[in-house]
Order: sequence, then structure tokens, then C-alpha cells
Amino acid sequence: MRLLIVEDEKDVASFIKSGLEDFGLQADIAPDAMTGQQMLAANEYSTIILDINLPLINGFEFCKIVRRSYQDLPILMLTALGSTEDKLTGFDAGADDYLVKPFEFRELMARLRALNRRYSSIPAETVVLKMADLELNLNSKVVKRDNQKINLTARELALLEFFMKNPNKALTRSEIAQNVWDVTFDTGTNVVDVYVNYLRKKVDKDFSPKLIRTLSGIGYIMKDSDD
Repeated sequence: MRLLIVEDEKDVASFIKSGLEDFGLQADIAPDAMTGQQMLAANEYSTIILDINLPLINGFEFCKIVRRSYQDLPILMLTALGSTEDKLTGFDAGADDYLVKPFEFRELMARLRALNRRYSSIPAETVVLKMADLELNLNSKVVKRDNQKINLTARELALLEFFMKNPNKALTRSEIAQNVWDVTFDTGTNVVDVYVNYLRKKVDKDFSPKLIRTLSGIGYIMKDSDD
């Protein structure tokens, strides 16, 4: 999950970036709308965090520009302007959410998770996720590997769904915890590792190839090749 922060105040932008990185997310900073446009053209982002008081082109106008080219890119306005009129203007410009400074990072993270669930990369009509001979039916919640049905607990199922919706992507323990448990990751607990181990025993142990791989110092990745 890589985010673009469009914020002209360096201290504020650095604070937001540092906080997001503490949650295991990647974030880039654009100090103005023009730089933001260039970065959008050069990189792929999951969400934009946008200030309103920007030089030359304000956040409202930048939001309109982004919306014309990026229909499905979540935009969260994060600003000190908190009147009802400001919020309505932001939503009319194309923002998906609006958070007023000062803010708590827990709330920001909750809103980002909600936005990315709303803009899931899995099309609505897709009901079966597949990797190698592993299948997960999103409607019936039936899991099969090599046509053998596998019984998972609700938490194991949620973990598998998150892996399969993010194939070939390195996932930190923090990302997994936030999306599967919807909680801030506590570095003092090994709950993620425990559940990944449970899942591996059911979907990987007696099958080949092994799909869930450990990335030393990072977390996990699900893929069906050694590339």
C-alpha cells in the first residue's frame, strides 16, 4: 500500500509520512499540486492524502484535476479547514473522505482501511480467487486445493482472503494485522505468525507448490513461483 501525501508544510508532511511508515505503509510527499501530478503519472498509488491550502493550485482544484484522470483513486482530504462548507466543497470536488487536523493516527488508519476496502482491486463480479490449484469462493467461503475442500476458521479465512487479494506482494506483519484483525500491530505479540502457521498447515503442508513464503525481516508473500 503506497500513498501520496500532497502537503506543502514540510514538518506536517514528514509527521504524516513517519506515522504511516510506523504502520508499515509506504508514503511519498509532494509539496504542491504540480509535483503531485508528476508523481501520479510516474508511480502507482493506492490513496492520496490531500491538504487544501497548497501554493498555486489549492487542494479543491487539484482534487478535481485528479478525478478527471483517476476515477478509482481514493482521495482523503486532511486539512485544518473544518467548516461544513469546506467539507461540502471537498466532497463536491471529488474527495472520498475528509479528516480535520489535528487528528489521531488511529482514526486516519481506520479511514484509509475503509477507503481501500471500498476501492478493492478485486472486481465486484469476481467471486472466485485462484492461485495455482488453490481456490477461494468469496460468496460461499469455500476453500479448495487440488479439488479437496479445506476447512478454515473465520480468522484463517480472512487471512487467506487478504493473501489472495494481494498476490506476489510483500506484506508486512503490520499490514496483515491491520487488514485482518483491524488493529494496530503490537510488536510484542506473534499473533500474525501463529495464524500464518495455522493457515500453512492447512493449505500448504500437504500440497505443492508451497504458496505462502516467509520474507526475512519483512513478513510474508503469497506466490506460486520462485521468480
